[in-house]
Amino acid sequence: MAQVDESLRRPLWHVATICASESAITNPVPPDQSTTPTTWTIGNLLTWTRGHFEKSGIDDARLCAELLLAKALGCKRIELYTRFEQTPTEPQRTAYRELVRAAAAHEPIAYLIGMKEFYSLEFAVTPDVLIPRPETELLVELALSWCKANAREAYDILDVGTGSGCIAVTLARKQSNARVIGCDISEPALAVAKQNAGRHKVANAQFIHADWLRLEGDLATATFDIIVSNPPYIARADEDTLPENVRKYEPALALFAPGDGLEMYRRLAADIADRLTPGGLFAVEVGREQADRVVEIFTATPLQLTGRHRDGAGIERALAFTLPA
Repeated sequence: MAQVDESLRRPLWHVATICASESAITNPVPPDQSTTPTTWTIGNLLTWTRGHFEKSGIDDARLCAELLLAKALGCKRIELYTRFEQTPTEPQRTAYRELVRAAAAHEPIAYLIGMKEFYSLEFAVTPDVLIPRPETELLVELALSWCKANAREAYDILDVGTGSGCIAVTLARKQSNARVIGCDISEPALAVAKQNAGRHKVANAQFIHADWLRLEGDLATATFDIIVSNPPYIARADEDTLPENVRKYEPALALFAPGDGLEMYRRLAADIADRLTPGGLFAVEVGREQADRVVEIFTATPLQLTGRHRDGAGIERALAFTLPA
């Protein structure tokens, strides 16, 4: 059985064990405090919520409270720090309570606030797309490093399984002389990706519907200097071992691969040599303890391995290949 990826076990600003009643915010009894504040200012709400989250064993308790309260107030999180003495309206407190209740039902904070940071940029996210994770930033770093080492007038980049478009949009933003295409089989995901491209005003990125590397029309025979992909790599047999906030809310299409979890790598391998420019870069994310088997899949094609890269937890997370010239 494949090992379930630890990056999917980690909380994504996720409130997992809050047992809040409907009156928890309107008539709370702050944990470990002898008195209840007479006025529910922003500062008092954050202090109470942090204590409640900490007592419930919630990671990043203060951050969770700030993100949810900023959403309820319709302001930026940083603005909370200049408004500690302000008292939210009753409708705002009601909205805040509902967000806490939704989080208690294991809904990820990123979906509740509709946003997730990736590579220091904010991306819209919905339940139609996988929540971007810090580990995936490795693919961006590998692509940008390759561009720096291989100076060209322009670069053609393909992001396969683009989802929210976080990789494609980031590369388009950071590498202005790149022509970036993000493809996905999910039309709702493509809608989110296009929204993010507009949000970041990148004119050099486009998003198309495609089944992996089977591009059509003008791109039917196109090749790319860089191809990146974060494909689904969780085996269905491991579904029940995933945290509820992942299993219940994130899109199965972006999480699960048939059989042993490696099927999408095999599909990429079938066409990768025809899509990658000789000397180009193919960078792909892999799950925990999958790296060796994924290397075998791609080195059985004309590609050659050029690097194995670990994430911040020391897990082999990204593999880099090239097509010899």
